[in-house]
Amino acid sequence: MEEKKKSKLTELGEQVEEFASRTFESLKKRIEKALADRNTVLTIRVNDDTNKKLNMLVEAGLFKSRSECAAFLIEEGARFHEDLFQKIEEKMIEIDRLREELRNMVEREISVE
Repeated sequence: MEEKKKSKLTELGEQVEEFASRTFESLKKRIEKALADRNTVLTIRVNDDTNKKLNMLVEAGLFKSRSECAAFLIEEGARFHEDLFQKIEEKMIEIDRLREELRNMVEREISVE
């Protein structure tokens, strides 16, 4: 009976270890993909709490630097809110169209006089 418990616990432990390994590999691939496309330099200021969290992720070995970490988190945030950015883009196109319409209207009024 005792041996069955050990074997079940061993099996459960192996499953947890395998899950953790797959999760880490998946996260690693997402991080690499997000960082591969970086080509714009930004200088940003963050509060102390955010800086502490960035440092924790670097110290945990997930990122080489706070810059890499911040880039990944920004990418993830933008991806998470993709539907919002789509709506913003649609409104920006509409605003551009209205500005062009206004310019044309003003030009017609001015050239008539």
